[in-house]
Amino acid sequence: MNFDQSIATAFTPTGKLRASINLGNPILANQDPTSGEPFGVSVDLAHAFAERLSVELELVVFDAAGKSVEAVSDERADIGFFAVDPLRGQALAFTAPYVLIEGFYLVRDGSPITANRDVDQPHNRVAVGKGSAYDLYLTRELKAAQIVRAPTSPTVVQTFVERNLEVAAGVKQQLEADARKSPGLRLLDERFMVIQQAMGTPKTRGPEAAEALRQFVEAMKESGFVAASLKRHGIAGATVAPLA
Repeated sequence: MNFDQSIATAFTPTGKLRASINLGNPILANQDPTSGEPFGVSVDLAHAFAERLSVELELVVFDAAGKSVEAVSDERADIGFFAVDPLRGQALAFTAPYVLIEGFYLVRDGSPITANRDVDQPHNRVAVGKGSAYDLYLTRELKAAQIVRAPTSPTVVQTFVERNLEVAAGVKQQLEADARKSPGLRLLDERFMVIQQAMGTPKTRGPEAAEALRQFVEAMKESGFVAASLKRHGIAGATVAPLA
């Protein structure tokens, strides 16, 4: 799949394809501890898309989803990798999802909370990563519980523990990894949401650019590229989204 020059020009006003990478979601991207370079399925897709456009790639790296979204919305980046959300969709044109991720709640072993339906109570405080998909979703859905925003998704459990909160919400794999470091914590048995991870670009780039990005994502799913990338990076718990 290769695109004509007009599409490449729409995506590269600075001459490079600037891809916003969020390190706050370990399913999408991580950072090599030695080289400091980001890696993961979102990075692989960014490289593949730049190759299709025959342009140079520049990775713009952030530690939180909200910052990554803002970079694309403000056109400091040309593409990004985000959970689909109506609020974000005001400025961004999303593709169909390429990966589906589960959101779960974490509580203490002795907590009286045993099911998702127990969370939305006035006495409960729920830690979320500021600007994350969970923050946006739970801000709409929770009517009684209080939301407490950690600076980033990777600091949710730290905030939950330090502030003695009742619930933490986030990516299942991130919560499981953090729980192993802090004994006495447990995940509830059911997910509270399925996050649709998609690619996005500013709507100002035009419908042709948005359609090109949509076609690219579908091709990457159909070809097995996304599945192979998840396997190569050892990502468990995320599934390739069905074709649109």
